[in-house]
Amino acid sequence: MSLFRLILATAIYVGTLAAGTCVYAQDSTARTELKRTDLTGTNNMEVISSIVEFKPGDEVQLHSHHGIESGYVLQGANIQIPGKDPTTIPTGVPILNLRDVPHGGYKVIGDTSLKLFTVHVVDKNKPLYEYTK
Repeated sequence: MSLFRLILATAIYVGTLAAGTCVYAQDSTARTELKRTDLTGTNNMEVISSIVEFKPGDEVQLHSHHGIESGYVLQGANIQIPGKDPTTIPTGVPILNLRDVPHGGYKVIGDTSLKLFTVHVVDKNKPLYEYTK
C-alpha cells in the first residue's frame, strides 16, 4: 500500500472513531483533540485528529509539525497575511502540510470563524506545534 493510501485510510479510520468527546492536552487553545492513537506498524509515530477553530481576530502563528498534517476546511473564512491583500480560505478545501514546512502566519478577519478538521501523523513525544519566530 502506498504511503498516501495509508495516510488517507488512517485519516478516514480515525475520523470515524472520533465520535466521542474525549479531549486531550492542548498545544493550542483553538484546537480540540478528538482522538490520539499509535500509528500501526511503528512505535515512534502517532495519529491525532482534531477540530480547530480560529475566531475573527485570532492570529494563526507561523508553525510546523514533526510529521504530516492533513485535513479539510469545515468552514472557510477571510484571512490577512501581513503585507499581502486579504484572501479567502474557502469551505471544502483540503489541507496538506509536509513535515517541518512552516505554514500559517495569518490573521482571521471579517465575522466568520475558520474551522478545520485536521489529522496529524507525527513523531511521538514531540510537541505537535513548533512555532517559528
